Amino acid sequence: MITCLAALLIDTLIGDPCTRLHPVALIGRLIGFLDRLFYTSRTRPIRQMMAGLVVVLLVLLVVFNVLYLLYWGLDALGNPYVTTGAEALLLSFTICPRSLASAAEEIYTFLIHHHLGAAREKVGWIVGRDTDQLDEGEIVRATVETVAENTTDGIISPLFFYAIGGLPLAVLYRAVNTMDSMLGYKNEKYLYFGRPAARLDDICNFIPARITGLLFVTAAFFLRLDYGNAWRMMRRDAAKHPSPNGGYAEASVAGALDIRLGGYNSYFGKMTFRAYMGDARQALRARHIRGAVRLMYAVTLMGTALTVLCWAGRSLW
Repeated sequence: MITCLAALLIDTLIGDPCTRLHPVALIGRLIGFLDRLFYTSRTRPIRQMMAGLVVVLLVLLVVFNVLYLLYWGLDALGNPYVTTGAEALLLSFTICPRSLASAAEEIYTFLIHHHLGAAREKVGWIVGRDTDQLDEGEIVRATVETVAENTTDGIISPLFFYAIGGLPLAVLYRAVNTMDSMLGYKNEKYLYFGRPAARLDDICNFIPARITGLLFVTAAFFLRLDYGNAWRMMRRDAAKHPSPNGGYAEASVAGALDIRLGGYNSYFGKMTFRAYMGDARQALRARHIRGAVRLMYAVTLMGTALTVLCWAGRSLW
């Protein structure tokens, strides 16, 4: 219980340190090494999927064993304060409300000062689509979609797995999500090789994504936004998203802010269409980025409170 609150406090005060020794960065380097070691384009799709599955299993095995050694060392020290502090620090690395808000706030600042080029460049750091031709509305859409979707991946899912399995499960989830972000592309290289990572990420996020959607509706109520529309849009549009999970956050945020997300995106010069989420009652403006950030922080607080209650209930039981 204290660990969860301390992790949120650490993230709020410090955020994610930009260092090569960050646990997620280390996991990313491991994934990159195994990617280079196991990927080959000269095999059949089934062999590529098997190779991708081996990468997934090896990453999870390495992360699990590192955590085992860490807990072995903490047990040897026998200091509960050191153990709680170490767990809080590691848990803070699995959640990202501050870094998500900081990136969105920077884009918001560029837009209100009419620095469109800088806003395009910055949004290109947090989305995978081409951004060099985006107008203000499309920059806002990309930012709001990222804030919404990453509320699931970067906040509620880690807290969910921490609630049911403690720090090891939260860190293993972060490893799964990192594999998906590095390997889960539907391009020529990763269509088959990255499929095991992408499917495992879908499975892991199935319940947290739906919890996130409900929390966004609840947050809209407390923030005096259009919670009724958030609920309607989530029910109407969530299933239209190409991901089995991404639509719940995006549709509920779109409904709460009375905007429309989705539409045409360019990836490496190729135009694709993503189903619309919500109705365009308002034109997309910079202020909607701040609205999305407020919703994200409200959901973070509620998700943390639910996690604390879960741990409190387990201790009483």
